[in-house]
Amino acid sequence: MAGHSKWANIQHRKGRQDAVRSKLFSKLAKEITVAAKMGDPDPEKNPRLRLAVKEAKSNSCPKDVIDRAIKKAMGGDAENYDEIRYEGYGPNGVAVIVEAMTDNKNRTASTVRSTFSKNGGNLGETGSVGFMFERKGEVTYPVSVGDADTVMEAAIDAGAEDVDSSEEGHVIYCEDVDLNEVSTALEKVLGETESTKLIWKPTTTTELGLEDMQKLMKLVDALEDDDDVQRVTTNFEASDEVMSQL
Repeated sequence: MAGHSKWANIQHRKGRQDAVRSKLFSKLAKEITVAAKMGDPDPEKNPRLRLAVKEAKSNSCPKDVIDRAIKKAMGGDAENYDEIRYEGYGPNGVAVIVEAMTDNKNRTASTVRSTFSKNGGNLGETGSVGFMFERKGEVTYPVSVGDADTVMEAAIDAGAEDVDSSEEGHVIYCEDVDLNEVSTALEKVLGETESTKLIWKPTTTTELGLEDMQKLMKLVDALEDDDDVQRVTTNFEASDEVMSQL
């Protein structure tokens, strides 16, 4: 299984405390506000906003938080955010992509660079690790939605590229520009998705042992603790034995 999926599972097992959950809601709301400000405030007429709202709902973000985020954009008093991607290296040369939304580029760049340095990583130039990933759409469903063949058939009909089915669920991949159409088609057959989002999918991975995995988790946690950072993606690979010890 790809590194980013394992990371999601690690986060799930660690549990989401109230403070972490509040920070997550804040980041989801920021994405909704930016999406609504850039296009139509109606999710049905704005694909990016529709996906942002879906992802917020899949993370149990309260409806009033979602509605406030959209109204903030409509009111014209929303901050202007720049979307920036940082690339760097973590323990044992693992590739790290950091996606941020900020109203102060200098502040964010300084904080991200410092976080890498303090946690055994190195911030690189744009493009330094990006070639190890592909931009893809990712749609996930629980195991209960059907067997692998059922999901594969639905995915092919919807125009998806690939399906990864396991005992943990079904992960469907598609071209990034097709995510809205593919997820809509899937929902007509399989019902509401568990998650629908754009991701950086690793094309090559870096194997990590327990000690390096622990260092990587510390780095990612520190990066995600920054209010300007929306999401962090890595290309780690780890054995089941290492994963079980985390």
